Amino acid sequence: MSLLRLEGIGKRFGAHTVLDGIDLDVGRGEVVAIIGPSGSGKSTLLRCINWLERPSAGHVFFDGEAIGERETGGRWVVRPEREIDAQRARIGMVFQRFHLFPHKTALENVIEAPVHVKRVAVAEAAERGSQLLERVGLADKRNEYPVRLSGGQQQRVAIARALAMEPELMLFDEATSALDPELVGEVLEVMRDLAHSKMTMLVVTHEMGFAREVANRAVVLDGGQKIEEGPAEQVFTAPTQERTQRFLSRVLDRDRASR
Repeated sequence: MSLLRLEGIGKRFGAHTVLDGIDLDVGRGEVVAIIGPSGSGKSTLLRCINWLERPSAGHVFFDGEAIGERETGGRWVVRPEREIDAQRARIGMVFQRFHLFPHKTALENVIEAPVHVKRVAVAEAAERGSQLLERVGLADKRNEYPVRLSGGQQQRVAIARALAMEPELMLFDEATSALDPELVGEVLEVMRDLAHSKMTMLVVTHEMGFAREVANRAVVLDGGQKIEEGPAEQVFTAPTQERTQRFLSRVLDRDRASR
């Protein structure tokens, strides 16, 4: 059984259709890269998975259970917010921006959710949080406030914070796009380590080399539709769709020009 299954996910904002009938299955331990032009619906798709955005159509199933809603008497009804929060707790998400609490240290940011959401004892959460900060290479920054951390360090704290909830699935929404180029590598290295540890991951990224390296599969979105899906190496080296070919060609041209 898939850990995550999307059935016909659609999302509209007024008259504007952002996602149009997206189907996707993700197995445990699989890394799936979601790529495509800006504005193709990639970030919205991630937000629909954990119901930060309520889908306008379709259903999200996580470990066999519908996220955000349940079927009752032949119709779908929205779950109480506390149930949705409990479902979200099993799915970690790392955003473009770090969203750290500026008045809390790195360690305090990491332990905030385990202590207040899962009711883990502070000492236990702090021990686990310290281990996670060590894992992302920030053991010596545990008592620093975000203002004293670089963008790459802040994003690594954000990853440790998501991992502190012991999620079964990690969603990465352009985790390196807000970083200066020289800081991108340190965040990708942490994500690479997670992929190698068999963490189930959906990664929205413009880092094509990284996606080709770590992903088992690549999914290409364009205009809110899934236009191609397949083994990552195949999609990146021999895409079957003309729109995919054009997109990858533009990305390669951009990367060459930036060197």
